[in-house]
Amino acid sequence: MQVPAEAAGTRADVFLASALEHTTRSAAARLLEDGRVTISGKPVAKNYKLSGGETLTVILPDPEPTEALPENISLDIVYEDDDVIVVNKPKGLVVHPAPGHPDGTLVNALLYHCGASLSGIGGVLRPGIVHRIDRDTSGLIIAAKNDFAHQKLSAQLADHTLARTYECVVVGNLKEDSGTVDAPIARCPADRKKMAVVAGGRRAVTHWAVVARYPGFAHVRCQLETGRTHQIRVHMAYLGHPILGDTVYGAKKPVSGLQGQCLHAVGLKFIHPRTGKLVELSCPLPEEFRDMLAKLARRK
Repeated sequence: MQVPAEAAGTRADVFLASALEHTTRSAAARLLEDGRVTISGKPVAKNYKLSGGETLTVILPDPEPTEALPENISLDIVYEDDDVIVVNKPKGLVVHPAPGHPDGTLVNALLYHCGASLSGIGGVLRPGIVHRIDRDTSGLIIAAKNDFAHQKLSAQLADHTLARTYECVVVGNLKEDSGTVDAPIARCPADRKKMAVVAGGRRAVTHWAVVARYPGFAHVRCQLETGRTHQIRVHMAYLGHPILGDTVYGAKKPVSGLQGQCLHAVGLKFIHPRTGKLVELSCPLPEEFRDMLAKLARRK
């Protein structure tokens, strides 16, 4: 990984803890102590001060095999056939098991519903999962039922033919009616729990358009060209218009009537991996989103 210029002077273990997902500083230190982190083939000490611009090579150990188990969790299925399943995920449901969320996830629900009919490409913790949406973001997510479908859908993610449309409410009044944010995203060097627009990060592109305006707020539709972690949330905050209810990238105080950010994956479009036909799906805005729009409309 490329070390951004703003990380100059940061200890190697501190930087790795912020740059690697689900990695504590002690875990980063173990990687360094085990010689799994090098610069130009030479191992890096945990207290090494980065100069910025160098390239770190990190060899991660194999994950411990922990298998997700089926759980009888209700699913709102929007589309299903022998190759794919599309679910309208509610807020609060984590997509796959992770530290702090070992069960009760969408993966556990899919394993119960689909049985053995999920692709194995994502591994035992992420069977069938082609892409993710945040815990407190609702809406459409697609999963693959076999490796053939998974490979085809992953290729569409890479070439942007798998299109995802979101709607959100942002704070403030956008000056333009539409626009594009083309700004690279990476793990925030100062806070490993957050993402940020960072020079040298992975390219991230979000197209947006205003659906409606309210005093101090706007209803916005976003089209993802890329799919980085927290992309829409980071890009809207980067524009100076964080998503309403986003306590990570916006105001720290929760918004009454909202669970997390007011963000919903409303549309999904993809080429069916087996038939080659275009599939376009949509789902309605959740009740709390509609209630918030009604509340904002009464302020006009």
